[in-house]
Amino acid sequence: MKQVVIHPERCVGCMQCMASCATAHSQTKSLFTAILETPLPRARIHIGVGLYHEGFPNRCRHCDPAPCQAACLPGAISRDLELDTVLIDPDRCINCASCAMACPFGVIRYHQDCYAPPGKVIAVKCDNCFERQMQGLIPACVEVCKVNALTFEEPSEALKRKTDEVARSISSRVCPSDQAAGSSSFALLNTYKRKEMEIGQGP
Repeated sequence: MKQVVIHPERCVGCMQCMASCATAHSQTKSLFTAILETPLPRARIHIGVGLYHEGFPNRCRHCDPAPCQAACLPGAISRDLELDTVLIDPDRCINCASCAMACPFGVIRYHQDCYAPPGKVIAVKCDNCFERQMQGLIPACVEVCKVNALTFEEPSEALKRKTDEVARSISSRVCPSDQAAGSSSFALLNTYKRKEMEIGQGP
């Protein structure tokens, strides 16, 4: 099942995902009119700042099992099995903040929302653009990301691609002469480890 996959090394901190997310969860679904709505729509993805001022797109991972769901006192949090998405029922939420304390990623916020009863502050987090997916669309944050820091794909495919990237990175550090001496993957890895030990970086 496809999920939003985060690639933090690609994020440039442009925050277009935040604007797109807020718009997708507005009443009018238009940026130009959403900014005039009450309550003002807010993003469900949050850009953090790293040690070197690099951007980090932080959003709900829809954990399984989900700590927020286990901590929810009124049972307002459930999982949609069809889209494998953890959702919050705005009518049942009592704004107790138990879910936020249980969330290991700090992605739950509390504010008024167009999906909640007027004037009621509720817990709000990413819903994987549930409505958009039901319409055959991909999540708004993924659609707007120009650097592919957010992709919508099978997690297994993303993991395989990452493994291949790491393998290519290791191969690029090995001299061509060493590659000729041993063409197998084990030979390349052994050569790489030997070179690390020679320059004092190995164990």
